[in-house]
Amino acid sequence: MVTAEISDAELRQRAWDVAATVVDPEIPVLTIADLGVLRDVAVHDGRIEVAITPTYSGCPAMNMITLEIELALEREGFRNSKVRTVLSPAWTTDWMSEDGRRKLAEYGIAPPQAAGSRRALFGVEQVKCPQCSSDDTEVLSEFGSTSCKALWRCKSCREPFDYFKCH
Repeated sequence: MVTAEISDAELRQRAWDVAATVVDPEIPVLTIADLGVLRDVAVHDGRIEVAITPTYSGCPAMNMITLEIELALEREGFRNSKVRTVLSPAWTTDWMSEDGRRKLAEYGIAPPQAAGSRRALFGVEQVKCPQCSSDDTEVLSEFGSTSCKALWRCKSCREPFDYFKCH
């Protein structure tokens, strides 16, 4: 149970830690903190407000993420919390953690190219295969299993894989 004896800073950190454990329903190896979707946690008169930014403005997972944050906070004693969607600035793959990128690759999804890559702005030329690490890959479709991924295939191991698109 949350008590009045806890400072706002401690309350904020506790709520952040709880919200940061919520996983993305489309990529369950990533938390919303790994993705950079979790933007802020604030305390207003003892009430928690969590700010999240969708990876895409029409991301169908956002309603589920909102519900999961509210449930996680409720389980930890945070009553009447609020989750707010923030659209500006728009989410970018630059907000993904390095740990999140590693988890994606281990899960079999090629992570987005490194931040600052000019090629990422104009389309990807090569993506490393998350199965065998070959650079000999090709795009099959700009649309993968979800709107944030493209479908690629490795020419070496012949396995198809998703690539988490940069933006």
